[in-house]
Amino acid sequence: MTAQTASLPHEHTRTGLSKEALKNAYIDNLFYVQGRFPDVAVPNDLYMAAAYTVRDRMLERWIKSAQTFKEHNSRTVCYLSAEFLLGPHLANNMLNLGITEIAREAGEELNLNFEQILETEEEPGLGNGGLGRLAACYMDSLATLQIPAIGYGIRYEFGIFDQVIVDGWQVEKGDTWLKNGNPWEIRRPKLSFSVGFGGRTEQYIDQQHNLRTRWRPDLVVNGIAYDTPILGYGVDNANLLRLWKSEAPESFDFQAFNVGDYYGAVHAKMEAETISKVLYPNDEPEAGKELRLKQQFFFVSCSLQDMLRLQLSNAGNLDRFHEKFAIQLNDTHPALAVAELMRLLMDLHGMGWESAWEITRNTCHFTNHTLLPEALETWPIPLFERLLPRHLEIIYEINRQFLDQVRVRFLGDDARVARLSLIGEEGERRVRMAHLAAVGSNAINGVAALHTELLKSTVMRDFYELWPEKFQNVTNGVTPRRFIAISNPRLAKLITEICEDPSWLRDLVQLRQLETHAEDHALQERWRAVKTAAKQDLANWLGQRTGWPCS
Repeated sequence: MTAQTASLPHEHTRTGLSKEALKNAYIDNLFYVQGRFPDVAVPNDLYMAAAYTVRDRMLERWIKSAQTFKEHNSRTVCYLSAEFLLGPHLANNMLNLGITEIAREAGEELNLNFEQILETEEEPGLGNGGLGRLAACYMDSLATLQIPAIGYGIRYEFGIFDQVIVDGWQVEKGDTWLKNGNPWEIRRPKLSFSVGFGGRTEQYIDQQHNLRTRWRPDLVVNGIAYDTPILGYGVDNANLLRLWKSEAPESFDFQAFNVGDYYGAVHAKMEAETISKVLYPNDEPEAGKELRLKQQFFFVSCSLQDMLRLQLSNAGNLDRFHEKFAIQLNDTHPALAVAELMRLLMDLHGMGWESAWEITRNTCHFTNHTLLPEALETWPIPLFERLLPRHLEIIYEINRQFLDQVRVRFLGDDARVARLSLIGEEGERRVRMAHLAAVGSNAINGVAALHTELLKSTVMRDFYELWPEKFQNVTNGVTPRRFIAISNPRLAKLITEICEDPSWLRDLVQLRQLETHAEDHALQERWRAVKTAAKQDLANWLGQRTGWPCS
């Protein structure tokens, strides 16, 4: 291996895309990053070396993209989502870089099992289903279209649960996706924001003799940024996914430890880290409800503080914040952004209500995923007031001003006023998060044409009748690059041959070229052969996993 290493060129080790550059980079990463040589490397070492080799090439594009966006003061989409179901990174990033085949050849020359390296990767289970996959698809598309974007969410320590069968029964286990390390992320320990919970509010007169409100929380945690580059397909652009991990400001109480209170010495650390511990805790018990509300506010507050930091560093003031950032709320989980942006602008940066509200409603945009009224997210007033007292005050004031407009527009229609209110009064009083997002957003959309039309006629009908101009459709799609090119490369190769170029990977309309070949019997045979080969792959995989021959 030493002789082989010496023969490889060292220029462009971190950025070159040639086979020799990839081989040289892989050997360097295995040796200098993993501290291993091939004879003693375990499968995870081989995977990590491959991941760092690919990530190096992404980082060059990411840094250059960030520099370009900063120089041009580019408007940026900020996609706030409680879930990002990204899928495995390695195969996707090699495809986007256009190096899959050359990397496979480099692996063969280094006597590596390419497929085994891909199989070794732990999938980041940071989502539960469609909503998280939609977020991932949008991040992929934004990067490919070279639209500046930042995805904001939570770095869950335990993602969507693993499933195993024990004595014939399904058993759920924790998804420890971080146990072997995550080579795709960069921890930013100095990029940290404080987030408060509980406590009380108090009023005071500022130096300009204005009445202001101050929030004094009981609990404060820190949000630490972890950055992952999101590379576009076939372009040099890479965007940013920034996930927040919760930590205690002081992780160890030395005085408590000294007097023998060993649990108390680490209690603050445990309480803080619980917030980003698990994706979607069970919210049937009260403690689960409280944790989920904490999670939502935690990542929303960190994300907004980060945006305000960026705007102040670039412009020096927040007057044109809405011209720099467009915030997309992926369902109601980040709806607290409306109240939190108002709080930050007014309480921390001294804006008046009118200016803050103008910026907020021109910055936020809302994607509603739900058509069932009973599935729309709401929070009990007592819980909300206990955790976020200042935000409840702001929501009450937003609601008061909003309902005054509704009463003028629909004179005497008290039933409509009750339906539109941000506070549900039937039974237990609750904060209606979809209503908060709708009132505080510049635009509202569904995820398909039919879905958007149903929103207008069902759960959002009253809002549509009030603001028809706010409603627009944004059709959600799949990522053909992952679900065809990666999962079934034989089929992708056949489609590319028929369409005569791979442009269908960016423009699915190109697949209409297949229609003219629908009656081609020779093509039908080849198509069936591709399907049969994929089924055989699955049978082989099942046989290896279960020990039973499958054919």
